[in-house]
Formats: sequence, structure tokens, C-alpha cells
Amino acid sequence: MKLYGAIASPYVTRVVMFARLKGIDLELVDAPGGPRSDDYRAINPIAKIPTLVVDGQSIAESEVICEYLEDAFPEPAGLPADIMDRAITRMVSRIVDLYVAPHVSSMVRQVNPEKRDQAVVDAAHESLKAAFGYLEHFMGSGPFAAGDTPTLGDCSAAPYMMLTKKVVFDNFEEIADPTEGDGRLATWWQAIQGHDVCSATVDEYGTAVDGFLSYLLGQIAKRA
Repeated sequence: MKLYGAIASPYVTRVVMFARLKGIDLELVDAPGGPRSDDYRAINPIAKIPTLVVDGQSIAESEVICEYLEDAFPEPAGLPADIMDRAITRMVSRIVDLYVAPHVSSMVRQVNPEKRDQAVVDAAHESLKAAFGYLEHFMGSGPFAAGDTPTLGDCSAAPYMMLTKKVVFDNFEEIADPTEGDGRLATWWQAIQGHDVCSATVDEYGTAVDGFLSYLLGQIAKRA
């Protein structure tokens, strides 16, 4: 098996963390020519990362890739045994994709205060506050998203929380970090930080995000 992508993507990191938790050795390689190249489009015409290639067959979309890995390698489990907990961990993953990710992405180009559109910031602020509320409402008793071990929802939420910290909380002091304090997301983040595989993967991703943000701000400065 070969996984095309880079750890700087939260979606690639989702798959990498899920595979590591399951003890699966995935070969991570860059998309040939970049995700929009003709060479990569021959592998995945959607032109997004990650793509998992198994015996010449391509599988797109991080959520689907994780589900495939769960089916192909059922032990150790990456989804809870209890069917309600399975629904919970999938809900957490879905909330991240639908209600967190778009608003974090919209904030990336607002990091530079000299180029900031306050209307975009205010809208993202309200949307992210609501999204964090959704996560806290639907997460199980914990400490992880759905039980006492990390599963799919944790692999989806942890990279995006790190990205939100780097992009949003570190640059917009008016937006509160829900992982601080004693709320549900705070206890969840403490569990992530206390788990060897999760913390190591999230830290690796955070380092990659730092590099990306440094590059992006440099490009914005050049166009100023």
C-alpha cells in the first residue's frame, strides 16, 4: 500500500494517525508533480490528497481510506465495538469536515493583520464557536471522542484542532480556545496530548503547519 500526500495536510494526517493507531505501516509519498499535475490526476482525477493505492487500485477521500483500513485490518479496532459509540466517533469526524474545516480555511488568509477582512473574521468566529459546541454536545463520555481509546473521530479532530490553534487561536485573541479550561474539549485535548501515538502525530503535523504558514505569509508579503 502507498499513501500519496504530505503530513502538512490535516486529511493526510488523519489517515496517518489512524494507520499508526492500528499498527499499519503505510508508505507516505508525495503526489507526483503535485496534486494538480497530470501524473497525479491519472491516479486520482479529483486532484486532492490523500490517495491510497492498493494493488493498483486508487481510493480517494480520507474518511473512505480510514474505513477501508478498518475493514482490511480489523485488529486492533479503529472504531468502537458499541454501535452507538461508532456513530458518535463518525459524527465527530463529520462535524469536523462540515462545520470546522471550512471556517479554519477561511481564516488562513486573515492571519496577516494588515490584510485582514474583519467581516470574514467575525463570521468565522461565530461559526467556529457553534462548531465547537456541536463537538462538545456529541462527544461521548470520553476521555476520547467515543470512549477510553482514540478512534476515527479523534484522528479527524486532532489535526484540525492543531491547525485551529496555529491559524486561529495564535493570531486572533478574541477567539477563545475551547481546549483550555475544564470543558469537554479540554479534557479531550488532554487525552490526545497524553497518548503517545496521537501526540507524536499531532506534533509532527504542527511542525509542518508552521512551515506552511511561514511560506504563506512570505508569499502574501511579496504580493503586498
